[in-house]
Amino acid sequence: MQQAPTTSEVVLATAGYDHTIRFWEALSGICIRTIQHPDSQVNRLAISPDKRFLAAAGNPHVRLFEVQTNNPSPVCTTPGIQRDYELKSPVTDVIIHPNQGELISCDQSGAIKIWDLGENSCTHELVPEEDTPLRSITMASDGSVLIAANNKGNYFVWKTKRGEMTDLEAVQKVQAHGKYITKCLLSPDTRILATCSADHTVKIWNSNIDPDADEYSSLLDPKMGCFMLDKTLTGHQRWVWDCAFSADSAYLVTGSSDHSARLWDLSNADTIRHYNGHQKAVVCVALHDVSL
Repeated sequence: MQQAPTTSEVVLATAGYDHTIRFWEALSGICIRTIQHPDSQVNRLAISPDKRFLAAAGNPHVRLFEVQTNNPSPVCTTPGIQRDYELKSPVTDVIIHPNQGELISCDQSGAIKIWDLGENSCTHELVPEEDTPLRSITMASDGSVLIAANNKGNYFVWKTKRGEMTDLEAVQKVQAHGKYITKCLLSPDTRILATCSADHTVKIWNSNIDPDADEYSSLLDPKMGCFMLDKTLTGHQRWVWDCAFSADSAYLVTGSSDHSARLWDLSNADTIRHYNGHQKAVVCVALHDVSL
């Protein structure tokens, strides 16, 4: 999000347990469009890179909606399955590796699993903390860092060597919150980690990663890649479920069980917009502010 973007450049959407998806003018805080999602709550939102479509994951369907029109109907519902991986525990989060060749999942058993899309199999598994469900995983845009967060409020940081997921080096474990971490997310520039929690707060952690250091130098320093607490964002009155960074990593949008979403300026930890209108918990947010 640039210093003064026009609203047409920014797509901001929120959804949750009131069975609606809302689009907002990011700068004014005005709701400009509402889509009904009658058959279930919405658990996750994602905006396509070209800003044409919004994917909404409910139960049991994933639906695609047009962003640039007022069409209230989905243009596609649950596209055909290309891969089907069976796990013994409920999956809590899935991301795709930046190499586009692997999926990374975490689950209720506390396991992280790496899935090779070419081989169609699990190639690696690790359990950072026994008998503790994992809630969220995130990865740096260059594949160099993997982070997972769990129900005890801990997050774990691994460095990858040359981006290889089978060669992970554990570098940090942090007791970040006293209650569940519901979401962890690395910023686009990989320098900031946000952790959302059941304790009603979002914590902002800064990395000591040197973007100009070569890979060999960073591997020699065991502290390189660690995160330190920078700010705590307070204002939400209930659990904070989800967050999304602006493209420049300077702003953060959050969604909460207090029926609202907020836009934060990370330079001073202030709420600069408050998005009110949902009748129940806001559990997912999506932001796309890159100019095309």
